[in-house]
Amino acid sequence: MSTQVRHDHKLLLEHLLNGKLPRGLAWHEVIELITHIGEVLPNGGDEFTFVVDGQSLKFKRPHHDELDMEDASRLRKFLRESRSGGNPPAAGMRSIVVIDHHVAHIYQDLRGGAAETENTVKPYDPFGFHHHLIHRKEAHYVGERVPEESSYYEEIAAELGGAEEIVLIGHAKGKSSAMEFLLDFLKKHHPDRFKRVIATEVLDLSALTEPEIEAVVRERLGSS
Repeated sequence: MSTQVRHDHKLLLEHLLNGKLPRGLAWHEVIELITHIGEVLPNGGDEFTFVVDGQSLKFKRPHHDELDMEDASRLRKFLRESRSGGNPPAAGMRSIVVIDHHVAHIYQDLRGGAAETENTVKPYDPFGFHHHLIHRKEAHYVGERVPEESSYYEEIAAELGGAEEIVLIGHAKGKSSAMEFLLDFLKKHHPDRFKRVIATEVLDLSALTEPEIEAVVRERLGSS
């Protein structure tokens, strides 16, 4: 990988490696980044091979010239493995998802007693509906499904692409549970990730402070 990375490419690379997966990442931005840090080899038609630090990945140009969340997740995995010399994530790497209907916190990879990364995913909500949907209100949807935004769950699924073990922690039960919806979503759309879910847990998140939730996460990340 080049040691002289342009500032905007450096920011995009850092975002792809460690930040929240970007929505609507333009194809030309990806091509510029990979060309700057490696090579883009055309294979004919819409297929290309990305080569970075000796690692390669075949990629097809998206129909609308923007990467969806699944492609962004593949790109992140490729770039992370390129940086690590092609080594996959350490065996047993665990992701913890703490989720309700208005936010999901995703913690990954225990190192030295703390989560290495924490990403936050929120529903696409241009009209502010979920801004007013707090934990306690979820209990009011007894026997009903809270309105869902499928892209919310797709983005969470994309963040879980590199996890070998997944633990889901939610607030409510039954049809009012975002955790249950995520579990169903993974089973239907991402069975590979669904098979990696090793545990689910219901907690009264509204009664816990943020440090208390993080303590629960550290315990679950560290358990075998």
